Amino acid sequence: MKIIISVIAIVLVAFAVFFIFNNKVFEDAAENVNSFEECLEQGNMILESYPRQCRTEKGKTFVEYIGNELEKRDLIIIESVRPNQIISSPLYISGLARGNWFFEASFPVKLYDESGNQISFVVVQAKEDWMTEEFVPFEAYLEFQAPESKKGTLVFEKDNPSGLSENSDKLEMPILFYE
Repeated sequence: MKIIISVIAIVLVAFAVFFIFNNKVFEDAAENVNSFEECLEQGNMILESYPRQCRTEKGKTFVEYIGNELEKRDLIIIESVRPNQIISSPLYISGLARGNWFFEASFPVKLYDESGNQISFVVVQAKEDWMTEEFVPFEAYLEFQAPESKKGTLVFEKDNPSGLSENSDKLEMPILFYE
């Protein structure tokens, strides 16, 4: 009888140690989360929001970086490329921009790698009359050679023939390159 009780006690102690150790490892992993990507990789809860948010077991929340898209939504709306989308060449670009974003019915779009090196450039063309304060549809195809880095930035620049900084504006969107 003493042997059975001893075996049960040893099993219970082993189970308790195992449970405490595993719980500590999980807590340590959750405490090491420092970004939306790390939170996502660990399989934490993704909240239905835009931009997406990831919440750890400890309640720490990380917001997905989408550039300044929300700040510029009253000036330019990108339809065909979304933040953090995996892209390949040729990339179809379309959307709507206020008429004052254009000059002579166009504006530049530039693609940069993770280090800030310009990879490609295209001039987007208005599909309708751009001499308005309303939204005007645009489209273009951007051809590029994918860099070694996995991340980059797509920049939609307000055309600024004056060169004055007070007339400059841009929408920056993080993208991922297809491997």
